[in-house]
Amino acid sequence: MLVLAFQTDSTRVATFLMAHDGSNRSFKDIGVSEGHHNLSHHQNNPETLEKLRNRHVLRRQFAYFLKRLRETKDRGGKSLLHNSMVVYCSGLGDGNATATTICPSFCGPRGGAFTPGRHFDPGSNTPMNNLYVTMLNTMGVKVDSFGDSTGVLKGV
Repeated sequence: MLVLAFQTDSTRVATFLMAHDGSNRSFKDIGVSEGHHNLSHHQNNPETLEKLRNRHVLRRQFAYFLKRLRETKDRGGKSLLHNSMVVYCSGLGDGNATATTICPSFCGPRGGAFTPGRHFDPGSNTPMNNLYVTMLNTMGVKVDSFGDSTGVLKGV
């Protein structure tokens, strides 16, 4: 539905949220019966960490979404993916520590504004909201801060 909405220019903004960060939603359909929030406080238990990693089905769905964006042409002949800004991430860098610093994310490509296919580490104390400030500015919404941000990310 999101690809179709973008393709028909019905919207250019969408959010696909599995559950809010504090949700204790389980994913029984993929073999994880415990609640996500409880699992996120994993205490470095290997079995619990494996259950968190077991949500690979969700990543496959995201990969399928990106594939469809790449295969679908937008105005001007470029792909929808090329002309989109896509972020895939968690709201917490480390649920065990309840850290709101930069967490593993996918972001890109926005017509070349971002350099995909690489690891970018802005430092362990960088607020996740710095990414959002960078994204907003890239999309033409000029803001200096958002939440606990300390500025834009350089070199993204």
